[in-house]
Amino acid sequence: MIIAVMTIDLHAPWVHSLKEKRMEVRSLLTKIRAQFNVSATEIDNQDVHQTITLGIAAIAANGAQANSILDSILRFIEANTDAQIVSVETERR
Repeated sequence: MIIAVMTIDLHAPWVHSLKEKRMEVRSLLTKIRAQFNVSATEIDNQDVHQTITLGIAAIAANGAQANSILDSILRFIEANTDAQIVSVETERR
Protein backbone atom coordinates (compact mmCIF):
# COMPACT_ATOMS: atom_id res chain seq x y z
CA MET A 1 0.00 0.00 0.00
CA ILE A 2 1.31 3.43 -0.98
CA ILE A 3 0.20 6.78 0.40
CA ALA A 4 0.68 9.47 -2.24
CA VAL A 5 0.69 13.14 -1.27
CA MET A 6 0.76 16.10 -3.63
CA THR A 7 1.07 19.81 -2.85
CA ILE A 8 0.07 22.16 -5.65
CA ASP A 9 0.58 25.93 -5.71
CA LEU A 10 -1.69 27.85 -8.08
CA HIS A 11 -1.78 31.51 -9.07
CA ALA A 12 -5.17 33.05 -9.84
CA PRO A 13 -4.49 36.59 -11.14
CA TRP A 14 -8.18 37.46 -11.65
CA VAL A 15 -9.04 36.98 -7.95
CA HIS A 16 -9.42 40.30 -6.13
CA SER A 17 -11.04 39.21 -2.86
CA LEU A 18 -10.92 36.31 -0.45
CA LYS A 19 -14.57 35.63 -1.26
CA GLU A 20 -13.75 35.10 -4.94
CA LYS A 21 -10.82 32.90 -4.00
CA ARG A 22 -12.87 30.75 -1.62
CA MET A 23 -15.52 30.20 -4.28
CA GLU A 24 -12.86 29.02 -6.75
CA VAL A 25 -11.15 26.80 -4.18
CA ARG A 26 -14.42 25.28 -2.95
CA SER A 27 -15.53 24.48 -6.50
CA LEU A 28 -12.20 22.92 -7.47
CA LEU A 29 -11.91 20.83 -4.29
CA THR A 30 -15.46 19.52 -4.65
CA LYS A 31 -14.76 18.43 -8.23
CA ILE A 32 -11.45 16.76 -7.28
CA ARG A 33 -13.01 14.84 -4.37
CA ALA A 34 -15.95 13.67 -6.46
CA GLN A 35 -13.87 12.63 -9.48
CA PHE A 36 -11.02 10.85 -7.69
CA ASN A 37 -12.26 9.91 -4.20
CA VAL A 38 -9.20 11.45 -2.54
CA SER A 39 -8.63 13.78 0.40
CA ALA A 40 -8.13 17.34 -0.78
CA THR A 41 -7.99 20.66 1.07
CA GLU A 42 -6.46 24.11 0.98
CA ILE A 43 -3.40 23.82 3.21
CA ASP A 44 -1.68 27.21 3.08
CA ASN A 45 -2.04 30.84 1.99
CA GLN A 46 -5.70 31.04 3.01
CA ASP A 47 -5.43 34.81 3.49
CA VAL A 48 -3.53 35.57 0.26
CA HIS A 49 -5.93 36.61 -2.52
CA GLN A 50 -4.24 35.22 -5.62
CA THR A 51 -2.30 32.25 -4.25
CA ILE A 52 -3.92 28.85 -3.76
CA THR A 53 -2.08 25.96 -2.10
CA LEU A 54 -3.83 22.60 -2.24
CA GLY A 55 -2.90 19.38 -0.48
CA ILE A 56 -4.13 16.08 -1.93
CA ALA A 57 -3.67 12.60 -0.46
CA ALA A 58 -4.54 9.25 -2.01
CA ILE A 59 -4.01 5.60 -1.17
CA ALA A 60 -2.86 3.26 -3.95
CA ALA A 61 -2.00 -0.41 -4.23
CA ASN A 62 1.43 0.27 -5.76
CA GLY A 63 3.74 3.01 -6.99
CA ALA A 64 2.52 2.89 -10.58
CA GLN A 65 -1.09 3.35 -9.50
CA ALA A 66 -0.07 6.22 -7.18
CA ASN A 67 1.74 7.96 -10.07
CA SER A 68 -1.27 7.48 -12.33
CA ILE A 69 -3.68 8.95 -9.76
CA LEU A 70 -1.51 12.02 -9.12
CA ASP A 71 -0.93 12.60 -12.84
CA SER A 72 -4.66 12.35 -13.52
CA ILE A 73 -5.44 14.83 -10.74
CA LEU A 74 -2.88 17.28 -12.11
CA ARG A 75 -4.36 17.08 -15.63
CA PHE A 76 -7.85 17.48 -14.14
CA ILE A 77 -6.80 20.65 -12.30
CA GLU A 78 -5.25 22.09 -15.47
CA ALA A 79 -8.50 21.43 -17.35
CA ASN A 80 -10.89 22.70 -14.67
CA THR A 81 -9.46 26.02 -13.54
CA ASP A 82 -7.99 29.11 -15.15
CA ALA A 83 -5.43 29.36 -12.34
CA GLN A 84 -1.85 28.73 -13.37
CA ILE A 85 0.07 25.90 -11.73
CA VAL A 86 3.18 27.41 -10.17
CA SER A 87 4.68 24.36 -8.47
CA VAL A 88 3.94 20.72 -7.71
CA GLU A 89 5.55 18.58 -5.02
CA THR A 90 4.83 14.87 -4.64
CA GLU A 91 5.73 12.34 -2.00
CA ARG A 92 5.04 8.64 -1.67
CA ARG A 93 5.26 6.54 1.49
